[in-house]
Amino acid sequence: MSTANSSRSAVARYVASRLGQAVIVLWAAYTVSFLVLYALPSDPVALKTGGDASDITPEQLAALKAKYGLDRPLLVQYVLRLGHALTGDLGTSIDTGRPVSQVIGEAIPPTLQLAGLGFAIAVLTGAALAVVATFVRSRALSTFLLGLPPLGVAIPAFWFGLILIQLFSFQLPLFPAMGDRGFPSLVLPSIALALPTGAMIAQLLSKSLTAALREPYIDTARAKGAGGARIHLGHALRNAALPALTVTGLIVGQLLSGTVVTETVFSRPGIGRVTATAVQQQDIPVVQGVVLFAAVVFVTVNLVVDLIYPLLDPRIELTSSPRRRRRPRAATPATTPAPAESTSVDIDAVLEEVR
Repeated sequence: MSTANSSRSAVARYVASRLGQAVIVLWAAYTVSFLVLYALPSDPVALKTGGDASDITPEQLAALKAKYGLDRPLLVQYVLRLGHALTGDLGTSIDTGRPVSQVIGEAIPPTLQLAGLGFAIAVLTGAALAVVATFVRSRALSTFLLGLPPLGVAIPAFWFGLILIQLFSFQLPLFPAMGDRGFPSLVLPSIALALPTGAMIAQLLSKSLTAALREPYIDTARAKGAGGARIHLGHALRNAALPALTVTGLIVGQLLSGTVVTETVFSRPGIGRVTATAVQQQDIPVVQGVVLFAAVVFVTVNLVVDLIYPLLDPRIELTSSPRRRRRPRAATPATTPAPAESTSVDIDAVLEEVR
């Protein structure tokens, strides 16, 4: 009973520690975005009204600034906006006059469709490329395949998207070039979005597979008569996939940032288009709302990964203790058998090592 209570207590401390770190990340993201936006030289109200070319009077301009709270000192604006954000009120868009939560809420579904399909394509193509590149016996073919992921990372997403539009929308009219008209309009932007992500997955997984195939348990499997495919897919891939799981948060972050370019190139609605327009118009409440949304997604994914990692690797035990290297114990004399002990590994140290 005491062991079970101790285990539950360790899990509770670990979850509380991760939640505290998540709150700090969210606060830092909100604060940095606020300071960066206010460091810009332009005026969002002036951009909204047309600047010097408009007929608005100085009194009307001052009234608009007072309406959006831009006439107050910077520290006062920060405290008020942060307090409203803590209650779920992200403010009102300076550009459209609509609530920020409503603007972001309407943009999330199309972005989720695009990011979901792009993530599926990236995982399938990246994993397949890594497996084939480390499985084939031809050194020349393996070298060629392993050289593709760096090329995929180096290709600009907007350029690849324009090439896809030119080939499959204009020359071969198979898919729509822009807009949101069902699944056919998702194909090209999803492929463009998946290119850098799939290349990153292929790079990481191919290195992990190469290292896993050199482990002693692979030699043991071969000695027991296991075939090449079974060793590659049943033993090496299962263990090599664990390090790739730890970068899921980075992959999700890359997908969210990639939607800004992809949705702009393909003229699709979504978070990316909202972000690009808000930055261009210096719509501070909308930009901060998008940054906060992306930060929430990032910390949530990382928290979920940290919690499910011990389920995939039995050597790991959830703990919030400080990271310390354990000294090897002295050998137990052969005449005095030592009781069997369960191995406990600090999850923080393991995740730091694989990252």
